Amino acid sequence: MAALVEELASRIAARPGRVRVALDGSPAADPHGLAVRLEDPLRVRGRPVLRVSTSDFLRPASVRLESGRTNPDAFYLGWFDEAGLRREVLDPLAPDGTGRILPSLWDAAADRATRAAYTVVPPDGVVLVSGPLLLGGGLPFDVTVHLSLTPAALSRRTPVDEQWTLPAYQRYADEVAPDTFADVVVRLDDPRHPAVVE
Repeated sequence: MAALVEELASRIAARPGRVRVALDGSPAADPHGLAVRLEDPLRVRGRPVLRVSTSDFLRPASVRLESGRTNPDAFYLGWFDEAGLRREVLDPLAPDGTGRILPSLWDAAADRATRAAYTVVPPDGVVLVSGPLLLGGGLPFDVTVHLSLTPAALSRRTPVDEQWTLPAYQRYADEVAPDTFADVVVRLDDPRHPAVVE
């Protein structure tokens, strides 16, 4: 994993200006953990870093759970507030953007706005956006990393109470096929030996 982190940090740091990075993967692939691991190597390379999690950009429970708490189609199509993520994070980081972003929008546990303060990302800052199902909605990322698991590995590493999400991830693989276009695809069937697919 250390070699993967160093390779990704070097690729990301080589890009000029503000960089919007998607770390796309199911919870079983731990995209949030990868975001944490990338922070220090990017800072060592002189790049300020901010992490944003899609779990802080969920839709309100009244919308998210309208079709039930374990509906894979609703999870796939309606749990994540892509418009809010674009408006509050990604668009302001565009080359002509203000750099002023809202790092979190919705507190799912309290089911209300987080009331987070806006923060300004420096001109050379890197924002790591981590979470599942990130690459199907045309969101404007500068670097896309997809953490890939075979269906068997995904099923094995997904907790029992989250198994209902598996059809959504299969649909994502079939309809979006992030393995075919992400800038970097990392095979994580064995998390001790991640493999970058060139």
